[in-house]
Amino acid sequence: MSGEARTYDTVAAELRIELKRAIGAERLKALHERAPWRHALVAGRQLVLGALAAGAILTWPERPWIWVPASIAIGFVVFSFTVLLHEVVHRVVFERPASPWHRVLGHLYAAPSGLSQSQFTRWHLDHHEWLGTPSRDPKRRELTPKIVKRWYKALYLTPALFPIYFRAARRAAGDYGPELRHAIARERLVAIGLHLTIAALLWWRLGFPMAAKLHLIPVFVVFPVVFTVNRLGQHYDVEPGDPARWGTLMRKSPLTWDWLYLWSNYHLEHHYFPGVPFYRLTELRAALDPWFRERGVPERGYAELLWSWLGRNRAPHTNWASS
Repeated sequence: MSGEARTYDTVAAELRIELKRAIGAERLKALHERAPWRHALVAGRQLVLGALAAGAILTWPERPWIWVPASIAIGFVVFSFTVLLHEVVHRVVFERPASPWHRVLGHLYAAPSGLSQSQFTRWHLDHHEWLGTPSRDPKRRELTPKIVKRWYKALYLTPALFPIYFRAARRAAGDYGPELRHAIARERLVAIGLHLTIAALLWWRLGFPMAAKLHLIPVFVVFPVVFTVNRLGQHYDVEPGDPARWGTLMRKSPLTWDWLYLWSNYHLEHHYFPGVPFYRLTELRAALDPWFRERGVPERGYAELLWSWLGRNRAPHTNWASS
């Protein structure tokens, strides 16, 4: 990728004109329409799923064929709140982008994964602005593995992800002003305190095995795997010389990954038009499919990406088909 001093909006200006022409002005306008009730239904569904999984563990704690998938489900629910937070960051939940409720939801959505909503907002918007630049995109600069070794990459699939992530976030925060850094510190302290309190209460009231099944395994075992696999489908297998392929085009899977990842698997499409709400990304993908076919953009699946990442030990932010 090139253009270190140029923002993605600048580099992709002609690309966006081409994409808008391919979709059509009226259709693109409709794709940007916000329906708060649809967002609320998705958030509510995730809460119900988490509650049902927790209820299954509490009811059948000695049956691994029940509590193991239930713990995995809770891990996916925890991850899903980072996706809901992502919608808040782009101000696509409510009809008015300036609605103060965006900030309220941001704090609520950040809590399950222990994030600071202020950090996540700045981090993610900087990522969008400087996509394609190795030193200015904070995700690429601070979080992408710099050691291209299988053992090191595998750490991202373990609880080691948390110190890795928070170290990356702390390094990125070095560029922020003191007010923002203080807000991040407060929010992170509250989030950590919340998780410690939940773990302690569960351990005290229900015992360590139940605390592990309800909280520790979903957060510290399942979440890193879910997070890292999802990230493999974002910007690791790319074409460095083509801004249209600075993300990975993922194969459509409406009954699996769309549901599990809340459409965050359409990450390339999201970077083209970040103002499209996540529940309309399947429509955006359908509108872009003819253009993708014409351009010859290859589709990927998570299994093949994981194999390329660990089995073939491909370097991030390169073309994995040709490397």
